[in-house]
Amino acid sequence: MASSVVKETLGTLNKDSYVNLLSKLIGESRYVQNNPPELIPQEDRVVKHVLDALLPLSTKTGGGPLVINHITYFTGRGNLIVEYPGTEPGKILSFVGMHMDVVTANPNEWVCLSFLMLFCADSKRFYINFIKAVHVSIVAISSRCRSCAPIDTRSFLLKSWLPTIFIGRLCEKCDGKCEFDPFSLSIDGEKLCGRGTTDCLGHVALVTELMRKLGETKLKLKSTVIAVFIASEENSAITGVGVDALVKDGLLNKLKGGPLYWIDTADKQPCIGTGGMIPWKLHVTGKLFHSGLPHKAINPLELAMEALKVIQTRFYKDFPPHPKEQVYGFETPSTMKPTQWSYPGGGINQIPGECTVSGDVRLTPFYNVTDVMKRLQEYVDDINENIEKLDTRGPVSKYVLPDENIRGRHVLSLRYLTLGRDDFRILPLSLTLTFDEATNGVACNLDSRGFHVLCKATEEVVGHVNPYSITGTLPLIREIQDEGFDVQTAGYGLMATYHADNEYCLLSDMCQGYQVFVSIISQLED
Repeated sequence: MASSVVKETLGTLNKDSYVNLLSKLIGESRYVQNNPPELIPQEDRVVKHVLDALLPLSTKTGGGPLVINHITYFTGRGNLIVEYPGTEPGKILSFVGMHMDVVTANPNEWVCLSFLMLFCADSKRFYINFIKAVHVSIVAISSRCRSCAPIDTRSFLLKSWLPTIFIGRLCEKCDGKCEFDPFSLSIDGEKLCGRGTTDCLGHVALVTELMRKLGETKLKLKSTVIAVFIASEENSAITGVGVDALVKDGLLNKLKGGPLYWIDTADKQPCIGTGGMIPWKLHVTGKLFHSGLPHKAINPLELAMEALKVIQTRFYKDFPPHPKEQVYGFETPSTMKPTQWSYPGGGINQIPGECTVSGDVRLTPFYNVTDVMKRLQEYVDDINENIEKLDTRGPVSKYVLPDENIRGRHVLSLRYLTLGRDDFRILPLSLTLTFDEATNGVACNLDSRGFHVLCKATEEVVGHVNPYSITGTLPLIREIQDEGFDVQTAGYGLMATYHADNEYCLLSDMCQGYQVFVSIISQLED
């Protein structure tokens, strides 16, 4: 079928239908937050709305050509595979990765406002321009800034779980700050606001609308188009729930016949590379003593700083910027750095007995995380064996007390963290390396037809194509790529609001995303 016919038949995104569906999905976001054990998502709450949209056009009801398979490994936590059959066996393309769980949101940080306030310069008078004020149950009037209001006041208003209007002035610091309820869709012009709009319920709704349109039009395609909506992307503490189980059971094997587009990034451009991540903890043991007698102490803070300097120096020597990082457009090379510091506490006049430095390794996909972990272990082993050779700080700073037969020591605990997993051990011995799930970054195949089709579609719809790479971690897709899939990634939310308070996407961006999907389908017909 000619590409022009495909584009004409599939048309543009039905905005009203999309917003209506997205509103239902965001209404479920409270129940699909993923942070076990406290918050275990029930993705079937989202599945229900997708099925409501697509079942009437499916073979199950006799109303259309869509073949729908609801696969559940844990009660209430389903995955959904929707297939639009083509006419040519083995010719296939897929949209995968639209996950139905979300990261957590704190309503106290996302104040529900149903109106826009406009104020005079003296802040003594104000005018309220209601954008949406339907079924208002509570009206609170306050002389305080409604953004800086005490948390207990804001919590009281939100605990009603009903539409609330909080009338109060805006102080200069908070003027213009966008705030809204994370668990219901708010609309502000092009902005569609709520938890999951960018990551990733906005994409769930978008691909659902694409499959709905295919089912309605019954367009005759050579290619089979498959959409895979998945559970449990945001946290891997509970495994065997989502795409990992689907791949293990061979339910996605047929997708190897064509490009697989993972729809869970942002900014409307192909994301061609992501980084691996190795969270680490360096536990340092010294000797607690009075700070007025430092010669009788081993200062673990100084020891940690000197040891970390050696570890970082050796890391950057062994894992320098890789030549392919420029090809893929990575803005940063692999990095190893501290991000947190803790110690048991004590007086200002007390040298502590221990401390812990935590951080992460962000690794471009051209290095292997297993190799890095092995090297890090070697670095710390060597420091422990030669601790006397570390630089000290001042004439009485030392890491060995021979008269007391005491040596400072390090215990390095490395764990690989994907999707929020956070289990680790610190062993009370000399330097010990432990890790959980070691996963590498991803470098997409830049020579595949799937990549070139995505680039052409992006340039055609958005007006330019500028593939990018980040050392942020996009979980799961490396395992899929290693299984032989041609994985390409894209997304139409906003990177600036990814996992952020006051998350939103733009309706115009989602409309362009739909057009990119249509262009991909039409190109692959040729």
